[in-house]
Amino acid sequence: MTTRADVTEFRVDVPDADLEDLRARLRHARWPERETVVDWSQGVPLAYLRDLCAHWADGYDWRATEARLNALPQFRTVIDGLGVHFIHARSPHRDALPIVITHGWPGSIVEFLKVIGPLTHPSAHGADAADAFHVVCPSLPGYGFSDKPASQGWGIERIARAWTVLMSRLGYGRYGAQGSDWGTSISASIAQQDPEHVVGIHLTPPLAPPDPATFDDLSDRERAALESLEQSAEWDSGYSREHATRPQTIGYALVDSPTALCAWIIEKFWAWTDSGGHPENVLTRDELLDNLMLYWVPAAGASSARLYWESIRQVNEWISGPVRDRVTVPTGCSIFPRELQRPSRRWAEKRFLDIRYWNELERGGHFAAFEQPELFVEEVRAFFRLVR
Repeated sequence: MTTRADVTEFRVDVPDADLEDLRARLRHARWPERETVVDWSQGVPLAYLRDLCAHWADGYDWRATEARLNALPQFRTVIDGLGVHFIHARSPHRDALPIVITHGWPGSIVEFLKVIGPLTHPSAHGADAADAFHVVCPSLPGYGFSDKPASQGWGIERIARAWTVLMSRLGYGRYGAQGSDWGTSISASIAQQDPEHVVGIHLTPPLAPPDPATFDDLSDRERAALESLEQSAEWDSGYSREHATRPQTIGYALVDSPTALCAWIIEKFWAWTDSGGHPENVLTRDELLDNLMLYWVPAAGASSARLYWESIRQVNEWISGPVRDRVTVPTGCSIFPRELQRPSRRWAEKRFLDIRYWNELERGGHFAAFEQPELFVEEVRAFFRLVR
C-alpha cells in the first residue's frame, strides 16, 4: 500500500523500560482493606483486583498484542492541528464500502480487533463478498496513540468534522459510519455534517430521549429502559460526574497508578457487559488488559476523561432532554440488552427520521464488538445491505 505525504505509517513499539516500570508499579502497589460486602456493589473486589494486577505484572504478554496491532495497517495524520492514529484495513473486494468505526470510553481500537477481518474479507470468513468493507478505525483525540489536545474545544462535533476530513483524505467520497459509546454521538454528528457523502450510520445504540407522550402507554421494554436510566443515574454515574467536572483531578491517579486505572476501567466492564456478574465470563483477562494498555501506555487517563468535560452535557440532553437536533441520513440501530441506553423505536424515530433497520438482540452489552463479535458483524452487514 502506498501512503500520501500527509498520512504516515505507524507501528506500536513500547520500550522495554516502560513495561518494566509498569510491572514495578504493580508489584509495589499500596492496597486498601477489602470491601465490607461480598459482591461488586462497593466497586471492584480487592481479591479480584489483586489477582488481575498480579497477572498483569507477571503473566500478561503485551508483545503478543503489540504484534496483533502491528499486523494491521496503522497510520497517523494531522487534522486540525492534532495527530490522529487510525487503522486502515482495506478489503480485497473491489466494491467494498468504506466505513469509519468509532469507539468510546473506556474502550479503544482493541474492541474491534475481532471484527476487522470478517468486515474486510467476508469471503474468508464464510460470508458474502458483497458485504465487504474498507475499515477505518481511529483512536479518539486523547485516547490510544492519537495526540492529546493541548487546548479545549475537542468535543463531539469537532471530532466528527475531523473524521469527515480523514475519510476524504483517504479518498472516500461515499462511506458509512458506525459507532458505540462516544462513537454513537460522533457518528450521528458525521451524518449531520456530511450527509452528501454518508450513505448511512449504524449505532449501538441510538441516543434518543424517552417521549413523554408515550408515558401512559409504555411497553415492558420501555419501562425497563426507564428503570435502567434511573438506576444508572443513582448508582453508575459517579465516574461520569468526575470526568465531566474534574478530569484533571482524577487524571493524576489514572496516569500514575496502574491499579487505580485498572479498578476505574474494569468496574465498567463488570457493570456494562452481558457477563452474568463477572467480566471474565465474556472477555478473557488478557483481553481486558489489552484494552487497559491503550490507556496506560500513552498515559491517557486524564486526556480521555476530558472528552466528558467537553461534551457529556450535550449527550445527556440527547438521552433525557427535549429533541432539538435531528438526523436525516439513513440509520440502523442495534439494541443490545445490557446496553446503558435502550430507547424504543418510537422514541428514537423522533430524532432519527430515517430508521431503515432496527433490531433488539437477546445477548450482548455495551462493548458489542468486543463481547459478541459475530453478532456485531451481522448487525453491521444487515443494515448496510440496505444502503450500499
